[in-house]
Amino acid sequence: MMERSGNISRKDFLKNSALAMAGIGLSPVMMNAETVSKNKALPHNGKLILKNVRLETGFEYEEGEVIGTNTDLFLVETENGKITKISKNDPKAKAADAKGFLMLPAFRDMHIHLDKTFFGDKWQAVRKRKGGVKGMIELEEQIMPEILKNSTYKAEKMIELLQSKGTAFARSHVNIEPTSKLDSLKNLQKALDKKKKSFGAEIVAFPQHGVFYRNSVPYLKEAAKMNIDFIGGVDPYTIDGAIEKTMDFTVQLALDHQKGIDIHLHETGESGLKTVEYLIDKVNENPALKGKTFLSHCFVLGKLEKIKQEEIAEKLGNAQIGVISTIPIGNLIMPLPLLKNHNVIVYTGNDSIVDHWNTYGTGSVLEKANLYAQLYGQSTEFLLSRSLKLATADLLPLDDKGVQQWPKNGDDADFVLVNASCSAEAVSRISNVESLIYKGNIVY
Repeated sequence: MMERSGNISRKDFLKNSALAMAGIGLSPVMMNAETVSKNKALPHNGKLILKNVRLETGFEYEEGEVIGTNTDLFLVETENGKITKISKNDPKAKAADAKGFLMLPAFRDMHIHLDKTFFGDKWQAVRKRKGGVKGMIELEEQIMPEILKNSTYKAEKMIELLQSKGTAFARSHVNIEPTSKLDSLKNLQKALDKKKKSFGAEIVAFPQHGVFYRNSVPYLKEAAKMNIDFIGGVDPYTIDGAIEKTMDFTVQLALDHQKGIDIHLHETGESGLKTVEYLIDKVNENPALKGKTFLSHCFVLGKLEKIKQEEIAEKLGNAQIGVISTIPIGNLIMPLPLLKNHNVIVYTGNDSIVDHWNTYGTGSVLEKANLYAQLYGQSTEFLLSRSLKLATADLLPLDDKGVQQWPKNGDDADFVLVNASCSAEAVSRISNVESLIYKGNIVY
């Protein structure tokens, strides 16, 4: 096992890199795509060479148990957004110096609302909720016009926060309803367009105020023709008063426009279970939706008896319907390991970061992986390393047998450098992100 470097500050990391030696004055702050593209000495869809890159090479065993992770230092080259060469380390190479930091796949936030946030504006804590979800809808109808005035700017600030935590990609839900109409979507698309060279995203058209409760239908139909990826939804029984009518509309709209589906489901009673079972049936009737359909939150799974949990988990796995959880800690314990055992894709995200729904959320999905490991007792070297999947949307450097599966030549040049000796330590300690590279470009 190679000895990893000691802790150094991000300032020293940048100062000692080959980029700094080339005379580029990089400060330890977010570098946006414009900075990268205007400075010709920085890589921009060109070639980037990194030396002293720590990569995981296999597991260390004792009596059949994984007790450590072996690593070594490598020279990594990227060009035109792809990893092109991984070779034996050359400390004397003319290259940016990764200082022995661990290279991991770039993180992915798979459930967030970039379009409506207070982040980047003055601090506001959540106020006492009145009238349940429908009361929140009424509140949104009052405050969304004000939020929209600078929502593009705030989305950019939120993206920069995510990047500083190692996230290079997000799935963002965006309000589509009669108050915002398509403005929330258009404003977010402006922010994403400005960040497209440094950040990737997919968009869910989200009828926060109900499909029929506030008649979002015409706006959803328009949004489906635009540059979005998923048709969303929220609690069809609680808000619209009808599971079948709302789900049928959602499924058909997705099919008509070749989109995926991502439904917010907070309901924990009979209506929640019926919604899950109805969606499973609709996906099985329409195989084109397999692998493209997700249930966000899906709290009802945490309320079911163990036998029913097993049954629904098996059905979700067979239908290739994923579950996206923000990993709540409290009285409700979601059966996430059980879902994984049934081959259900499980993702995570920050959801809200400082808005009228929630004032928590640090922007770190590595922290979410840590919470998952704590909550479900994933404390061994092996299980901690597997928990990294939550931060990377299922991509790991080593497979379950310890065989290196990432990075490979031809992989996307999307990765982070973290101050950790291995994946297990990165998850356990929520190790500091020292740098983020997206499509071969130094973003952070």
